[in-house]
Amino acid sequence: MAAYEAAGETDEWYTPFYIFEALGCWFDLDVASPPIQTCVPATRFIVSGSLSEVWDGLVWMNPPFGHQSTKRAWLNKFFAHGNGIALTPDRTSAPWFREAWLRADAHLFMPKVKFYRPDGTRGDSPGTGSVLWAAGARAVAALTVATHRGLGVMGTAMRPTAVQNVIKQPADGTLAGDLQRLTEWRAMERVSAA
Repeated sequence: MAAYEAAGETDEWYTPFYIFEALGCWFDLDVASPPIQTCVPATRFIVSGSLSEVWDGLVWMNPPFGHQSTKRAWLNKFFAHGNGIALTPDRTSAPWFREAWLRADAHLFMPKVKFYRPDGTRGDSPGTGSVLWAAGARAVAALTVATHRGLGVMGTAMRPTAVQNVIKQPADGTLAGDLQRLTEWRAMERVSAA
């Protein structure tokens, strides 16, 4: 767990401007804004109660990085809105991350971001990198621009429906069950190669 995710640590970590410069877009709404001015290029800002507010337009979301239930709540609202860019830690093995992966239109993995503290000083290097999530065409376009400008590596999810007939969880969870599946898979491969 990174320092920014530890119990009792602050959730106040502000996004550096170079990320917005690379994205090259203006947001209609910052949905997780602190009460002080930051460098988020947005027209409007929600500083509290955002999860119960109505969001509109292209949103920017750098939510609290706390517990996974917090990330899930924010990401659920973000994907239900369907138009924006969100920033979270890159936790590829976490259940909330895999759920979000399948809902996003695109993803941009960035090197470790040194966020700003409320006093304006730059924080230390976090334990993991960060990822930008795109929802909607404008957000995908911005992530594409940022990728070409060198901000990170972009990807999209292969939806499980595309491979569901090949990848199955074992019914019995035993080595014997996996070996049986391997035998079936080899037979399928031979048929498709013929």
